[in-house]
Amino acid sequence: MMKSVSNNASGDTLAYKILKDHLVSGTFALGEEIEIRVDQTLTQDSTGTMVYLQLEAMDAGKVKTELSVAYIDHNTLQTGYENADDHAFIESVAKRHGVLFSKPGGGICHQLHLENCGAPGKTLLGSDSHTPTGGGLGMIAIGAGGLDVAVAMAKGVYRLTVPGVIGVRLTGELRPWVSAKDVILHVLKELSVKGGVGRIVEYFGDGVRSLSVTDRATITNMGAELGATTSVFPSDENTKDYLESQGRGDQYLPLAADAEDAAYDEILHVDLSALTPLAAMPHSPDNVKPVAEIGPIKVDQVAIGRCTYSSYADLMTTAMILKGRRVHPEVSLVISPGSAKILSKLADNGALSSLIDAGARIIENACGPCIGMGQSPRSGAVSLRTFNRNFKGRSGTLDADVYLVSPETAALSAVTGVLTDGIAEGARHGVRLSPVAPERFARNDNFIVRPPDAGDTPVVMGPNIKPFPRNTALPDRVTGRVILRAGDNVTTDDIMPSDSSLLPYRSNIPYLANFCFEKIDSGFSARAKDAGSGAIVGGENYGQGSSREHAALAPLYLGIKFVIAKSFARIHRSNLINSGILPLVFEDHGDYDSLRAGVNLILEDARTQIGQPFMTLSDADTGRTYRLIANFTELERRMLLAGGKINMMKETP
Repeated sequence: MMKSVSNNASGDTLAYKILKDHLVSGTFALGEEIEIRVDQTLTQDSTGTMVYLQLEAMDAGKVKTELSVAYIDHNTLQTGYENADDHAFIESVAKRHGVLFSKPGGGICHQLHLENCGAPGKTLLGSDSHTPTGGGLGMIAIGAGGLDVAVAMAKGVYRLTVPGVIGVRLTGELRPWVSAKDVILHVLKELSVKGGVGRIVEYFGDGVRSLSVTDRATITNMGAELGATTSVFPSDENTKDYLESQGRGDQYLPLAADAEDAAYDEILHVDLSALTPLAAMPHSPDNVKPVAEIGPIKVDQVAIGRCTYSSYADLMTTAMILKGRRVHPEVSLVISPGSAKILSKLADNGALSSLIDAGARIIENACGPCIGMGQSPRSGAVSLRTFNRNFKGRSGTLDADVYLVSPETAALSAVTGVLTDGIAEGARHGVRLSPVAPERFARNDNFIVRPPDAGDTPVVMGPNIKPFPRNTALPDRVTGRVILRAGDNVTTDDIMPSDSSLLPYRSNIPYLANFCFEKIDSGFSARAKDAGSGAIVGGENYGQGSSREHAALAPLYLGIKFVIAKSFARIHRSNLINSGILPLVFEDHGDYDSLRAGVNLILEDARTQIGQPFMTLSDADTGRTYRLIANFTELERRMLLAGGKINMMKETP
């Protein structure tokens, strides 16, 4: 149950402690814009090529962060030269700017960063929406658009609006067959996919002690599905144990909110001992019901792994369930370990044999099926996945039904052939779970390429890599025909699809733009090109999901001048502003119904209106006016006036 908190509380939350410790400029108060020091950054290859093109465009020297890492984990399926060319480009620019380069096969960026780089009390900015995974270690880890990450590498800072903080008090302990995935699914059910917008989710309470760091990382990873700025756990003895297991015990730092006095905006109480196995049903992470209530639906595919659930403990639990058993004849089970280090340990201790002998397919240590990069289910299939998103078509199969579940539920269901509640059925099937003993891991840097100490590395750029589109300064008069009116919860996957056929073209916006909104409206790109100057209308939570700025760059290339919605997801709104596209919010949601495709809009005195809290657009044909909220900060106004962040930086270096 969610409840408001008395204003008498005056202590600092853990999130605010870390942010204040990194404050560079601005007044630290709710809703105020501040600049913080960024300790670490990460990029991945799906967004990374664009990040490093932007870094080069800034004429930046060596990165100003303590540590920056370029991971290759998304576009690892090399059926043509395009992905390999992107990898070579990223490696060359990484060497040039002092960035570590993690080769394909090393693992998934979030799991690798947790293992090798994350540390309590640090700040991390990543060009991937699931960067908050680092919050499981007591970090403020924020997902952002690629340009924001490029600026953080170049200047060592990041600007954000001070968010509110939702406290989640955990009590009790999880029962067997209930896991961290069920915790975050419960929170999603309570708060919804937009319940965390403009806020940080902070976990505290006696129940925290029963959760390992990888449990916590699962929960903070899927905090992205709440729309939250980030999620964070305290750093305690479990944190120390994890860091010591990775050979980094010297980086431990105990951290917590002010005991019993932290000023949370609201508190959600979760009794861990009362939770049961849950599943997010198609096609949203917050469409959650108990597995027992959904019932024993037939399962065609099970996929275990990805950044949400690919740790050593997760896969050892899976191996324990599968040992001596057989995957159901009508089920395809695929498993992707989170890192080469984990895969090596599974091979050493015999668990890998248990998985293979049961009939599991072991695939590369990469994002793979989560982003539709291979292992798409058959048409009309039911796929159980331990991943973080189940948006329609994200698996690569438009009519597949994807359910999000824990590894325990997934593994047992792979054996039974139907969605199975472990509490009710586990013992009957002869499966007994026991805690996975902690292990020590030897450091393995064989997949890491370190930048040279000196010298200028030439940039390697293949023929598929094209310059990113640049906007022009905001004119006084802006026109735009409404090209599309979309519904609520439009995702970045809807705007710019991500699958094995398109991912190789992430560095080629002119080509990629041809597929913009393809899943919703296959004629969108052609109509946008014909209009020359366009607008998009959206409902609530427009742009939820991935941090990929391609969902702003492709519309920019197609001539989109403004997007009008009932509300925006945080990262996508920032990406639109970074690209010089106006994100405007309906003051009267009733106006949404009248802005249909084909309406021609005019924004007069745009450069003057941009400084006002509201902007007025008019219908060029009927004269009807629309009053829209334009709550831009001073920095956002400057970016929009200049036609985007890069243009602004060129004006005022």
